[in-house]
Amino acid sequence: MHRLMPFTALLGATALRAEPQEVALRLDWDESRCTTAGLLHGGALMALADAAGGWCAFLNLPDGATGTATVTSATNFLRPVTSGHVEAVARVLHRGRTTIIVDTEVRDAAGKLAARVTQTQAVLR
Repeated sequence: MHRLMPFTALLGATALRAEPQEVALRLDWDESRCTTAGLLHGGALMALADAAGGWCAFLNLPDGATGTATVTSATNFLRPVTSGHVEAVARVLHRGRTTIIVDTEVRDAAGKLAARVTQTQAVLR
């Protein structure tokens, strides 16, 4: 993952699994990734979800495609994360010739939904 998406190394993400049906990444809570009051920064959650979603889309590319790029991303933040870790699990909602739509759930260490991200990935040729 870090070789294919170098930003994930900078972010500190860890790959848990990567299959066409589901990609799961983990990010540990760390003070350096926080905003005020020790809240894990929303940008860190979004970046983790984008990486999981992008990888999931990549694993579902149609024949002849060379890669993907995020064209839209909508995030709903549902609860703050102040300790532990988060896991982002991405699954394809739609696999088309020109776009792939991915839904990613971000859950805290207790398994509670912290954010939900829906993104559209362009299919590159």
